[in-house]
Amino acid sequence: ISENLEVNEEDKRELSILISTNKLGEGDEKLGETLMKVYINTLAESEVLPKNIMLINSGVFLACEGSDVIESLNSMISKGLEVFSCGVCLDFYNLKDKLRAGEVGNMYQIIDIMNRSDNTIKL
Repeated sequence: ISENLEVNEEDKRELSILISTNKLGEGDEKLGETLMKVYINTLAESEVLPKNIMLINSGVFLACEGSDVIESLNSMISKGLEVFSCGVCLDFYNLKDKLRAGEVGNMYQIIDIMNRSDNTIKL
């Protein structure tokens, strides 16, 4: 075991997270919403953050007015994380003018990010 446990910037892998819903897991909707809130708030407190969070379908609600995780998303953005919300999804839910964290993205960006990432986690 190495005595030097520091992580060099060069050693970090590029991780991206694709969030396709405003709930985490299957089952009770309220529980799912609570779990997603806890997940994002806990992620914001992590030492190592992913490079990107991509929000699609109802996941875009997380970055919009009324979301309980806007502060956590903006905190991570201030540390270099990029957050993209699917423009088609924002339009579908009439949320484009309510986006409060990150920027509007598109499927070309999402595919490019996923292709460049060492690892993509889908929630």
